Amino acid sequence: LGGLFVRFLIDFIRATPVLVWLYCLYFILPFYGIRLGALATGMIGLSLYYSGYLAEVFKAGIDAIPNGQAEAARALGLGRIDMTVFVIAPQMLRNIAAPMGNYFVSILKATPYLAVLAVPEMLGRAFDIASETYRYAEPLTVAGLIFLGLALLISLAIKRLETRLLGPTTR
Repeated sequence: LGGLFVRFLIDFIRATPVLVWLYCLYFILPFYGIRLGALATGMIGLSLYYSGYLAEVFKAGIDAIPNGQAEAARALGLGRIDMTVFVIAPQMLRNIAAPMGNYFVSILKATPYLAVLAVPEMLGRAFDIASETYRYAEPLTVAGLIFLGLALLISLAIKRLETRLLGPTTR
């Protein structure tokens, strides 16, 4: 029964737009006595939203490991925790490094949605500067370049992680 609830929750999260989550957390939770600041709401909202996608990545990473690996670990006398830490997790990390990095970049690119909650974020600040100076090209270009730089840094970090996990000979 718990598995069905988790499956429903993940599917529900993935089937709704991120703005729905942000609006619900920011405008509906206070009716139930839960008051969060705009930044906390944004961080929780993006975390909840992308957790559904990352759960699927982790599930696929584990499903890609042949059953024989767990059977071999049990045959060697490894307990459940040791089997998970030393056999399953390292193989899963190899499988999920690239897709997980893609979702980290997606989270970065979703941060402008936080402007609807009045969170001071980079793109919103660029528009503030543009409206003060009546020059849109420069601040928006700078914001775009910063997003690009951050996305490239995340991609580089993921590539290094993949190289470390897979070894230099397999790439």
